[in-house]
Amino acid sequence: MSDEDDLDDFEPELEKEEDEKETEEWEDYKKEGEEFSEEWMPVPLTENMMKEGLSLLCKTGNGLAHAYVKLELKDRDLTDINLLHSYIHLRYVDISENHLTDLSPLNFLTHLLWLKADSNQLRTARLNELPYLQIASFAYNQITDTEGISHPRLRSLDLKGNHIHMVTGLDPQKLNSLHTLELRGNQLESTLGINLPKLKNLFLAQNLLKKVEGLENLSNLTTLHLRDNQIETLNGFSMEMKSLQYLNLRGNMVNDLGELAKLRDLPKLRALVLLENPITDETDYRQEALVQMAHLERLDKDFYEEEERIEADEIRQRIKEEQEQEAEPEHDLELDQPLV
Repeated sequence: MSDEDDLDDFEPELEKEEDEKETEEWEDYKKEGEEFSEEWMPVPLTENMMKEGLSLLCKTGNGLAHAYVKLELKDRDLTDINLLHSYIHLRYVDISENHLTDLSPLNFLTHLLWLKADSNQLRTARLNELPYLQIASFAYNQITDTEGISHPRLRSLDLKGNHIHMVTGLDPQKLNSLHTLELRGNQLESTLGINLPKLKNLFLAQNLLKKVEGLENLSNLTTLHLRDNQIETLNGFSMEMKSLQYLNLRGNMVNDLGELAKLRDLPKLRALVLLENPITDETDYRQEALVQMAHLERLDKDFYEEEERIEADEIRQRIKEEQEQEAEPEHDLELDQPLV
């Protein structure tokens, strides 16, 4: 997803590409769900399947032997992967698009670096601590919680398209390397439970969120994606979110220009997306955003022009002068008070 890229340069086409990809993925997922049947013929993993799927011959830990470390078992109608427990040298495993409900055989793969288990019938992502696992994807399953995920080197976790209502069990002490968390397309009603200080990219689009809370201390967060929720106010942002550069609130319910002032404490915010919110119908919407956030470079799909910046500077200066004038009579009154 383009939101996950470094945001040194914002491309005008970013939103279009992102929107198209999100729509296509979501429609595919819903179509798969309509075709879903809980009754599958048992298809256990066999040695022949293993021979077909294994690749990438590498040295083992002691350097004296070799083993295949990559396994691709995508779309094999598998219901059982018990055979995997004896392939302890595997580092890269793709078991997506099967009918798996149990991943416990993966607990034996203590050298695992990369796991893709998308589009199965999983109800949990729980595994034993895998010391080297860096990338894990459990997208488009039937997972209902975030418990049992405690891999110390995990950098990227994808749980989009599941049935998660609340984030629980994500321990910042154990997940101290996690920088990207994808939770798009779940049933989240709150942003509480995401207390992961090392997090850089957080994707929470297409949930049931009505407000932002519990994210105030994410000081390393650069990308926050909240598209297609039910957010009405812009509370929950703080100056502690000092790295946030890209904020997507498209398709929410923000309707008051005064809410924009709640974002002015975000020192590095450079791109803000509020398309498909009632606030965008306000006459001074674009100007007010720049008045409140002088460092903003792009609002929705358009970059600010120099003329707009000059006008916003003038408005800020005028507001400052008016505030100073209002404060002067109070100051003079204090000086006129008799000394006791």
